[in-house]
Amino acid sequence: MSEADSDPLGIGTPLPLDQVSSESDARPSSSKAPTYVKIYLQDDCLKHRFIRSRDTSSIVERPERLRAVKIGLAAAIARIEEAEGALKHSDANVSIEDELAAALGKMDIATSDAGLIRARSISVTRSTATVDLLDNAAVKYVHGDIDGDVYLQTLKAWARDSEDNIIKKGSEMPEGMPPLDLYLCPSSIDAIQGAIGTVCQAVDAVIASTSINPSVVATGPQRAFVAVRPPGHHCGEDTPSGFCFVNNVAIGAAHAHLKHGIQRVVILDIDLHHGKFKVVRNGTQSIVWQINEETYRQTLESEQSPSEPNAPPRTRGLQIFYGSIHDILSFPCEDGKVSFVQAASTSIHGSHGQYIENIHLQTYSSETHFWEVLYKEQYSTLLKRASQFLDGTGGPGDDVMVFISCGFDAGEHEYTSMSRHNRKVPTSFYHQFTLDTCTFADVYARGHVVSVLEGGYSDRALSSGAIAHICGLVGDTVRVDERWWDLENLIKLEKATKARKFGHPSQGNADLEPWLTRTSELLSHLDVYRTPPQPSRNWAPATSRALRERKKLSRNSSTPEVASKPGKDTPIPAPVSSSSLTSTSVSESEPVDSLSAKKLPRVILHVRPPEGTS
Repeated sequence: MSEADSDPLGIGTPLPLDQVSSESDARPSSSKAPTYVKIYLQDDCLKHRFIRSRDTSSIVERPERLRAVKIGLAAAIARIEEAEGALKHSDANVSIEDELAAALGKMDIATSDAGLIRARSISVTRSTATVDLLDNAAVKYVHGDIDGDVYLQTLKAWARDSEDNIIKKGSEMPEGMPPLDLYLCPSSIDAIQGAIGTVCQAVDAVIASTSINPSVVATGPQRAFVAVRPPGHHCGEDTPSGFCFVNNVAIGAAHAHLKHGIQRVVILDIDLHHGKFKVVRNGTQSIVWQINEETYRQTLESEQSPSEPNAPPRTRGLQIFYGSIHDILSFPCEDGKVSFVQAASTSIHGSHGQYIENIHLQTYSSETHFWEVLYKEQYSTLLKRASQFLDGTGGPGDDVMVFISCGFDAGEHEYTSMSRHNRKVPTSFYHQFTLDTCTFADVYARGHVVSVLEGGYSDRALSSGAIAHICGLVGDTVRVDERWWDLENLIKLEKATKARKFGHPSQGNADLEPWLTRTSELLSHLDVYRTPPQPSRNWAPATSRALRERKKLSRNSSTPEVASKPGKDTPIPAPVSSSSLTSTSVSESEPVDSLSAKKLPRVILHVRPPEGTS
């Protein structure tokens, strides 16, 4: 059997060098129609914030993560426009006044990009979709309870009463829950419900793109990336963990099943950490196991008890393949607890109706070692196992959908305090794996792919991962240069998009390369709303981390230092009342240019007596 026959999808083969173009010869490819990719943003996701203390140095799952993602999205769009020939070099000479006028004129692009995006293959939607946790079939399918919506009601109560509980008890979370991994504020429910609503909106759009007439070229997005928070893949049926309060991807799969008749789902989890946490019945893998278990039970019952004559055919239950590439040495397995390690190492295919594959990240010595050994021989096995699942349950079909739980924290630019065991991937992994996943989806799922943001905590890991991932979703209709996300260009990108005085990024600089100027322009539209103010009710002493270690930089050094913890004799600052902060609060929807806090200039008034007076 030839190599081509043994690997018909081309999975495991990195992008050939002759397809990696230089900036000078990158041109749009006209041999294929572009794949339509839609990016979904949800401003309500900025409302989930830490209010327990003014000290947020140990909080890594923060609203500002979304700005870092948007920088990557803007850079990817600018690069793709350049590759498609839609980026004019005269764009680099736009004046600051013209940029500001354009930004002010388009700040109301509430639900679409309003023609802002020139790339023929991408659109951006600022979603306003939301759900009611207590009145949504897909949410209840995943997080409901036989005795009622106990967990969902409790979650809403935790958020509703968060400010009072911080004043009374020092924490809004119940005792025993990791205080730095889990936090809530009154508006966290808006963020959680908005994230779910946006994922479901993306599912609807992707499925609708080819549901009308299979022979007609799709006019809607075949692929979507949903940039939302808080993440979801650590959350089980009724157990919040690892920054996660509901499981966004599992709910998206349930929504596709209940509303659109999707019967088979593939979930590919590429977060650094396994989609399970703290307790055994937890995370995406646990949810998938329970769904598959129920479907298997129904199948056995139907086989053992034939249906009555003229009875309607039984509806087949949802079947899910869950595949994860993760670091077995990191949380939740860092302490080596047997149940955690076993769950994160499970490989079962068909028995008991389960379809689970776990692959452990390894260190790599060179790019060649990563691509020729680790990726080709190990990591790409995830998609081959998913192919076996679909081949064994009916093959390609309209009832198949693919989800990516897209964490960027395995990337080479993640904090060393987060990725402590050097089990990383090069940034190009997010491009190549996404390309391979889309090829897989084209074969089995009519191209339907919905990717949802999970982890990723350093700004550079998030922005670089987002660039590579979006380029992968667009596919091979655009010739991609992997230098777009190399370190030199990332540093340029960070300088060009750094929030300046009053929060404005650098714009209108004639010395900037056209793609950087265009990125700044796009960012001014994508990043319209800043983080809401964070009132501090009380101060809570730092405690041991359960998921991540967080280190902070010293003022004069780039070397991370471990954040200090207060000792027994450390004085506790007095609580800060919310009333003292209301005078400087800003509306949560106030349009500004940056998520960074603004520092107002100091003004000194000199008052003199009128002339002629003593």
